[in-house]
Amino acid sequence: MATSANPTRDDFAKMLDEQLGGAADEGFEGRVVKGTITAIENDKAVIDVGLKSEGRVALREFARGEDEHGLKVGDEVEVYVDRVENADGEAMLSRDRARREAAWDKLENEFGEGKRVEGVIFGRVKGGFTVDLDGAVAFLPGSQVDIRPVRDVAPLMDVPQPFQILKMDRRRGNIVVSRRAVLEETRAEQRSELIEKLSEGQVIDGVVKNITDYGAFVDLGGIDGLLHVTDMSYKRVNHPSEVINIGDTVTVQIIRINQETQRISLGMKQLESDPWEGAAVKYPVGAKLNGTVTNITEYGAFVELEPGIEGLVHVSEMSWTKKNVHPGKIVSTSQEVEVMVLEVDSDKRRISLGLKQAQQNPWEAFAEKHPVGTQVEGEVKNATEFGLFIGLDGDVDGMVHMSDIAWGISGEDALALHRKGEEVSAVVLDVDVEKERISLGMKQLERGAPAAGVAASGDSLRRGQVVTVSVLEVRDGGLEVQAGEDGATGFIKRSDLGRDRDEQRPDRFQVGQKVDAMVTGFDRSKKPNFSIKARQLAEEKEAVEQYGSSDSGASLGDILGEALKNR
Repeated sequence: MATSANPTRDDFAKMLDEQLGGAADEGFEGRVVKGTITAIENDKAVIDVGLKSEGRVALREFARGEDEHGLKVGDEVEVYVDRVENADGEAMLSRDRARREAAWDKLENEFGEGKRVEGVIFGRVKGGFTVDLDGAVAFLPGSQVDIRPVRDVAPLMDVPQPFQILKMDRRRGNIVVSRRAVLEETRAEQRSELIEKLSEGQVIDGVVKNITDYGAFVDLGGIDGLLHVTDMSYKRVNHPSEVINIGDTVTVQIIRINQETQRISLGMKQLESDPWEGAAVKYPVGAKLNGTVTNITEYGAFVELEPGIEGLVHVSEMSWTKKNVHPGKIVSTSQEVEVMVLEVDSDKRRISLGLKQAQQNPWEAFAEKHPVGTQVEGEVKNATEFGLFIGLDGDVDGMVHMSDIAWGISGEDALALHRKGEEVSAVVLDVDVEKERISLGMKQLERGAPAAGVAASGDSLRRGQVVTVSVLEVRDGGLEVQAGEDGATGFIKRSDLGRDRDEQRPDRFQVGQKVDAMVTGFDRSKKPNFSIKARQLAEEKEAVEQYGSSDSGASLGDILGEALKNR
């Protein structure tokens, strides 16, 4: 009898098992599937996931923390199929792995949407900490724990809290999270809310949180503001710690709010009365005041006239006699000084002061005490090519021109007779207070020497007088001459050496040569000024008046010739 062509039920089951069974079972591996608890034996749950054989999962994998697993037969659970069949013929299942896979799916979605995730810090590793993100383990770098360095992380351990995923790689199983990013975002939100409640000009109390060299940070109740050192007080503040301390409660005014950077500038001095109001009236120009030196710089010294009001004494206004000296060598910090107000600019909050103006001008004092003709003594401070500088009373110097050192010798030879540090005597010839110059003479003290302005005959020289002078020195600018043998010395300027340009050459004269010149005046030291040109013009005028007339027909040459012949 022939066999039927239709397969039996057993044949169909066998064929299905051969064609699909093994492949279907293998398709379960590496997947999260749902299964049913068929039994609970000791510390394991027996789970049927639809494979040939059931699998066993430790009950502890279903527990969360100290909570009981709470499972019973018939409950449906999700597990991860690691292998379809092990050596014992059972399916290898994992609840922990299923939870991790589910967690990764969820985290990838939240990471893509930029959402925060919740986790628990549960361990320490090199460079940071481990965080449980509902089954997935992430790394929390130490720098991402908080906004500021945290010394003790224990209070943050095992506490559910939000994190921000910075990066994740499922293939490598890496997740990096940040707690700091969440805090900064939360802080920014809080700052925005607080800033909306604040306004410029508002007066508010705060607590000093931190102090730096340039100011202090004040906590205004969740948001910090900067109190700059220049806004702490109208008076000079060298360091903020001079005014406030950390922990102090201070009343401040909001000066400025930058909405873009969310920075707040604070001030304390704005709550005080401004000492500069009415400063121009209170400190008029020319007033002498007492103050305290608060700061010294290379260009001057600052003097406090009252708290909040400081003036600058420029280095040029510090001393009458000490030039190009550092201010620190004239005054010292905290020194009480008397100053004079030179200028006030209330708009720029500047007052210019003078230290030397509060003292008597030493040249005025010298002139009062030592009038012209007074004999003085002093030390030769310096010798130059044109004279000697002598140190005098009042810390001033006087100069002896080389022509006033000695009689009968040249200026160069006279200079060679003296050296630096030598004590000498001299007579005051002139004091120019405005130019701060004192002219002295040494030869005028020699026995038998004539006084300045006296001729050899003993008669006083007068303007317009013609005298015979001897050339003492030939210079580019003219001649140094002496009236008579031992008379007064004076000077003939280059332009006074003759009427014609050819005659106005000093090199046509020699030392010792005698010439006639007219006295044209006297300088401040009573030294006469001579002019050959003036003598020539006077002689021409005299000759014309004496010998010339409108109808004589005589020429100017004839007149001068006749005048010279009759001299």
